[in-house]
Amino acid sequence: MKLLASLTSPYARKIRILLAEKQLPFELVVDSPWEANTRVPEVNPLGKVPALVLDSGEVFFDSPVIAGYLETLDAHPSLLPPGGIERVRVRQTEALADGILDAAVGAYLEGRRPDAQQSSVSIARQFDKIRRSLDELEKRASGHTWLDGDAMQLGDITVGVALGYLDLRLPQLDWHTDRPALTALAERLFTRPSFVATIPPAG
Repeated sequence: MKLLASLTSPYARKIRILLAEKQLPFELVVDSPWEANTRVPEVNPLGKVPALVLDSGEVFFDSPVIAGYLETLDAHPSLLPPGGIERVRVRQTEALADGILDAAVGAYLEGRRPDAQQSSVSIARQFDKIRRSLDELEKRASGHTWLDGDAMQLGDITVGVALGYLDLRLPQLDWHTDRPALTALAERLFTRPSFVATIPPAG
């Protein structure tokens, strides 16, 4: 397998962590869709990373889809329940964390526009989405080691990636304040080898 990924993409980081946790061999192909010579659109018509290219040539893209595919390989540990409402709950946690990422990326990119072109209203709306979602996750994490069940699952990993991205790109949000359960969850995740090995560059 080949994984096309940018080293700063949180969505790609999520998949890299899953591959590491499952100890699945793959070739990392570093490619940023923002570069003029990118080959990402040749693989993913949406022009986004991550994109997973199988040895057969079949391509899967969008991180939730890739995560679902990896679960079909029966590589341990399983990071999704086999089915039922438990699986739906984990996928909802993943969706909430991905929503935080979508809002954070949007706010970060808006903040990089020239001052005269920036929309403070747009940035404030994205920040509100992030804060509401973090508050919801804090409630879910309170009193629990993991968000859904007794073991780390896909939702926990995606939340950890989202929190790490906030630290990297939007430190002014200071998400740690008044969120002790999420802070404890992050501390458990950030020390795992899979998280340490995929820390994005600061640039």
